Amino acid sequence: MPRPALRSAFAIAVALPLCLLASPGHAAWKPERTVELIVGTDPGSGFDRTARILQKIWQTQHMLDVPVTVVNKPGAGGAIGWTYMNTHPRNGNYLSIMSPLLLSNNLTGNSPLSFHDTTPVSLLENEEIVAAVYSGSQIKTGGDFIARLKQDPASVAVGVSGIGGQNHIALGLVAAASGIDVTKLKVVAFSGSGDVVTAVIGGHVESTFSPASSVEPQVQAGRMRAIGVSSEKRLEGVLANVPTWREQGIDAVFSNWRGIVGPKGMTADQIAYWDGIFAKTVATKDWQQEVERQHLTTHYLDGKATGAFLAQENDKLAQILKQLGLAGKTAAKQ
Repeated sequence: MPRPALRSAFAIAVALPLCLLASPGHAAWKPERTVELIVGTDPGSGFDRTARILQKIWQTQHMLDVPVTVVNKPGAGGAIGWTYMNTHPRNGNYLSIMSPLLLSNNLTGNSPLSFHDTTPVSLLENEEIVAAVYSGSQIKTGGDFIARLKQDPASVAVGVSGIGGQNHIALGLVAAASGIDVTKLKVVAFSGSGDVVTAVIGGHVESTFSPASSVEPQVQAGRMRAIGVSSEKRLEGVLANVPTWREQGIDAVFSNWRGIVGPKGMTADQIAYWDGIFAKTVATKDWQQEVERQHLTTHYLDGKATGAFLAQENDKLAQILKQLGLAGKTAAKQ
């Protein structure tokens, strides 16, 4: 073969694979077998409901070509589920529901696993946290609440679902932003938000920081009074007249957000695939209806933005948990 022909053949041989890689028809990564959506709680929890609506949308709207299984791995504040997920490194078929517990468990020394040990995939929604008192309380507004705490931080018993959890953190952020010594707060821990609400209604504790979904029915029934919400903007419906803490001059914004992480080492193609799936998911009518039904708000971020969000939240939580005296000596270095 003449030399010019050889050079042309070689150029074609090199260019052809490159063209195939660059062509729109090139098949990027997608799951080829069952996707496991891991939940670190028992069935029926808020995290479990989020996982199951994702499963329903993906299957009924044929967003995925493979089955989706919800796998419950309860225990250790979600750490058992995240640890199980990480037994499948670099595998985009395994995803897990995440929450602020992914950060606080590590910061308090309850788990060696930090968000750095996962791949951020998506932020999905916020469960807003409302401060409320029983209807007979002399505290009428958020200003009254702060004034009482400034006079004596232990003068108001505040019920929360777990020491160091998201509701306790929201209380700490509000108190710290008001110049109150958070170590002197009278915090009463319960096993769940339902128990907290029952205690407030019964007058066993005067106030609570609890999810909007737990507080709203009691406010509507006249058994509780909402005095502040830790969200960026006011909520809708029954709680629409409740001012945010920022509106009341207190720079404290924090939600019990939920999102998705994958095992450490996921590839760019895997992340891009799930970016596309979650962007489509939160735009569906089924998702929007579920968010409204559960008194949540959609807060969608893609994988890259979720990573930046987690780093920012981790810094915020590290500071307030230290002030609360809950930062653990064994927390992983950040």
